[in-house]
Amino acid sequence: MNSRSMTTVMSALWLISGLAVAADKFDPTEDALNFISKMKVGKYDWPQWGGSPHRNNTPPGKNIPFEWNLETGENVLWAAPLGSQTYGNPVIANGKVFVGTNNTHGYLKRYPSKIDLGVLLAFEEKTGKFLWQASSPKLPTGRVHDWPQQGICSTVFCDDTRLWYNTSRGEVVCLDVEGFHDGENDGPYKAEPNQNKDEADIIWRYDMMGDLGVSQHNMCSCSITCVGDKCFVITGNGVDEGHINIPAPNAPSFICLDKNTGKLLWTDKSPGINVLHGQWSSPCVFEAGGRQQVVMGGGDGWLYSFDPEGDGKGNAKLLWKFDGNPKESLYVLGGRSTRNHLISTPVFYDGYVYVGMGEDPEHGEGNGHLYCIDPTKDGDISLELAVDDKGKEIPHRRLRAVDTTKGEKAIPNPNAGAIWHYDVVDRNKNGKKEFEETMHRTMGSVAIKNDLLFVTDIGGLVHCLDAKKVEDGKPVVYWTHDMFSAAWGSVLIVDDKVYVGDEDGDITVFELSNKLNVLAENNMINSLYTTPVVANDTLFIANKSTLIAIKEGAKLKGGVKQGSTEDGGSE
Repeated sequence: MNSRSMTTVMSALWLISGLAVAADKFDPTEDALNFISKMKVGKYDWPQWGGSPHRNNTPPGKNIPFEWNLETGENVLWAAPLGSQTYGNPVIANGKVFVGTNNTHGYLKRYPSKIDLGVLLAFEEKTGKFLWQASSPKLPTGRVHDWPQQGICSTVFCDDTRLWYNTSRGEVVCLDVEGFHDGENDGPYKAEPNQNKDEADIIWRYDMMGDLGVSQHNMCSCSITCVGDKCFVITGNGVDEGHINIPAPNAPSFICLDKNTGKLLWTDKSPGINVLHGQWSSPCVFEAGGRQQVVMGGGDGWLYSFDPEGDGKGNAKLLWKFDGNPKESLYVLGGRSTRNHLISTPVFYDGYVYVGMGEDPEHGEGNGHLYCIDPTKDGDISLELAVDDKGKEIPHRRLRAVDTTKGEKAIPNPNAGAIWHYDVVDRNKNGKKEFEETMHRTMGSVAIKNDLLFVTDIGGLVHCLDAKKVEDGKPVVYWTHDMFSAAWGSVLIVDDKVYVGDEDGDITVFELSNKLNVLAENNMINSLYTTPVVANDTLFIANKSTLIAIKEGAKLKGGVKQGSTEDGGSE
């Protein structure tokens, strides 16, 4: 049976099971609220990337505006200045908003704006008032480990009085959400340079570079998640400045820490010498097939699932792995590569895992792949296996799994776990591979609701698919929309609307429908590299330099002024 026939058979089975599941009316918003209800945060807070460990950005919300005007302040509650480059997504919990950026605004007197730092900022949720800043001085090794002006690129996890995040220095840090406003220096870490109210109070800090020998490439941007007492992290271990050698092949790519103490519980170095570039994905945790799983995207283009408990001896316990690249794909520097790795975060929806392949956007829009995966299988569940000219399976290789000039080939994997694979769907049936029928590289995670899946790509397309229906071995693609500008972030689905930002600084709002209906396009003045989120019926958007809170009926006097030093406020 060839791979196309096998995919068709799997798709038929998926369609049958999908129809049965549809009767249950799975609601990802209720799914997220169930997780949030077990945390010590507000009922309608959004306390981590994707709201829950399932990572599906579908928060609750009522009367969320789909039109606003930053110049006049219509529907703008407040705006707070950030640095000049912002990649970290806002998180809202217990009356505060947390977002990562750089230091060009210079909130702290001891760190004026000319000093380059990675910073995490805390604001008051209702007013946008600045509360405190966590500062991460740049690493002395320079851009290979800590790219200038990029700041904090990760998104925090917040629960109760603490938050956890990855710094630009390759550290996992636990902070007191009150900073020093509570008049206490919580420990065990007590070595803060001061206890000023506008600075962070560190609870504990784990140095992945110093303690594990990790050599992160450009930045450490994993948005960690915690389940129970465990904190799951992708370390960022990558290539050197020449983009060829891996300085620390034996350093772990995936780790688990005790979230209360920072103690290392287990590690895994599966990508090893096969890391293509960097490792900038984030973990997803769920239960499927009667077992808990933590799924992490590797810099080798493989998706790995582990038992969250590890093997009890300090090592990971692998459940399954999935190669997101065709075996004949080739990795080369620049835009000519057909081989990708994982930057987006895997999303768990109604029993299945969804993930797209990507690359550094400087390497071009390239060939993209999007998958739906059955996580109940074990072992290697890739679509294909690589074998040599004698039919013997070939060990994992970095640049190319199969070299056909040597008689090697890819064969269907009888244990394949891919339900469907989206790269190209010829919707107009003209036999041509057209731009708007193609999935390009993506850094964005999917968002799914009502079985409608939305995803962005670096080419500037927004894709709308049916998460369950399959025809001729391919998912049903309802529509694509060209924003004519690259999309770095992910999708927000809320209040029966879909929000997508782009590098030109526009937020396009669509109806949540399998018919293309653009409701509005709102200019955000500056480029968008983050994802919109909603908490407590307020829309939060961070463009490159400003955090903006949008709420129906609000009116910000004077509008939004980029680079303003005012805390903000509304009337």
